[in-house]
Amino acid sequence: MTDHVAEFRGDLKEFHEMTEKFYKKEINVAQYKGFSGGFGSYAQRGGNASMLRLRLTGGEITKDQLKFIADSVEKYEISLTHITTCQSLQLHNLSEEQVCALIEEAFDHGIITRGGGGDFPRNVMCSPLSGVQQGEYFDVIPYAKEAADYLLGFIKKVKLPRKLKVCFSNCEENVTHATFRDLGFVAKENGMFDVYSAGGLGRSPRMGALVATDVEPSKILYCIKAMVDTFTAHGNYEKRAAARTRFMQETMGTENYIKAYQEYFKKALAEESLDLKHVEIPKITKQGNGTLDNPRAISQKQPGLYAVSYHPIGGSPKPEFFRKLYDTILPMEDVVVRLSPDEGMYLINLTAKEAETILSLTADSAQNTFESSVACIGASICQVGARDSQSLLAACVERVRKENFADGVLPKIHISGCPSSCSAHQIAPLGFRGGVRQTPDGPKPAFAVFEQGCETQGKEAFGEDLGVMLESDIPEFLAELGTAISACNQTYEQFLSEHRDQFMDIVQKYI
Repeated sequence: MTDHVAEFRGDLKEFHEMTEKFYKKEINVAQYKGFSGGFGSYAQRGGNASMLRLRLTGGEITKDQLKFIADSVEKYEISLTHITTCQSLQLHNLSEEQVCALIEEAFDHGIITRGGGGDFPRNVMCSPLSGVQQGEYFDVIPYAKEAADYLLGFIKKVKLPRKLKVCFSNCEENVTHATFRDLGFVAKENGMFDVYSAGGLGRSPRMGALVATDVEPSKILYCIKAMVDTFTAHGNYEKRAAARTRFMQETMGTENYIKAYQEYFKKALAEESLDLKHVEIPKITKQGNGTLDNPRAISQKQPGLYAVSYHPIGGSPKPEFFRKLYDTILPMEDVVVRLSPDEGMYLINLTAKEAETILSLTADSAQNTFESSVACIGASICQVGARDSQSLLAACVERVRKENFADGVLPKIHISGCPSSCSAHQIAPLGFRGGVRQTPDGPKPAFAVFEQGCETQGKEAFGEDLGVMLESDIPEFLAELGTAISACNQTYEQFLSEHRDQFMDIVQKYI
């Protein structure tokens, strides 16, 4: 990683120059986006402020990096932070001077923003509880870090048709969507990986193709080289809308795609020297005592230790939270912060007493499954967003809280402001995608409704599109649905299974 910091730091001069040109109106939003995305920065809607995406492999934040974030919030009076579904942290509402200063300072703390956007290998994702989760097959985060370091090396050497997302999963929960990403490594009980590729959400979603089985962890870089070679050989460089890896399954046919990938894999094995020889698997020697009973406190596989889940509503922690968190965990041995793909975070390696302290610090967390719902940053900030996802989620939470439903009555919903599926609405039990609905009074803000999506390995499914619902009706729809489920004394899943006709009757009233 140190080598990459030095390699990319020299590029920042050009970033400063182009950012200055943009704010002087010498280049337009589209021209700037095409450049700045490669540095993990975009202009926000309206072109008067910027955001910076901090690239964090597996969502892991060291104490030094956490201090940098806390210091930056205070130094630059940052008013909005957002955890993404790709385990990055976005800093919003930045001025020209602030974004230029922050991108330099991030490099000083080992946070490379290069490739945080644009047509590059993106942040490598990893199961956030890897290494501590009970029932996991094995700890995959050391391999995610090796993959991330290797992928950075392609940024200056290879021109990809579009972005490339790589991830690792440690168990069947599949929270990183490893079976339907551009390239996903799925851990197995035998200590090997199955490898899936050419999958993804958004327009024309696709499940990944199984391209390799029982791959030794030491061989993962060959799989990545094969993916890059296949994408550059068969990806669409002419039409951006068709330039993601999943479209290769359509243009080539899935069987031909698998064959092409496997040929490049064999070629890489024959011609490259990419074996991982000294991957260090972290050993947690910390010990804890005492017990804790709290739904946000998760017992680790290490006896006596806990992970605490924190999910700020909408994935946007109050900026001042980072200082409080840093001050709190600084004296705690081996405690690590990991951002999660559902816009939350985990604090891992906590004793019961430490976990109680963190639970108190994070008392503003979502208190049930529904409140931990996922929403993209939305159209108030995103250039391409159609609807304000964050505003809708806030309205839904406010309305549903009045009903005091039991946990599980309503599911975790996913809200995307546009078809890009940044919230992964297509794999949600109940998902919403921003758009417009024509009414007798003219077009009004609305969301398409999706249901019965699933991310779990072996049960993967994209949700069915039920129709379009007015944005203003969605909070009341959820309240009515929750009331019906509560009357049956069931969870959402039970209700859907046993009373689907009633569910559809409620939906039809609103679509």
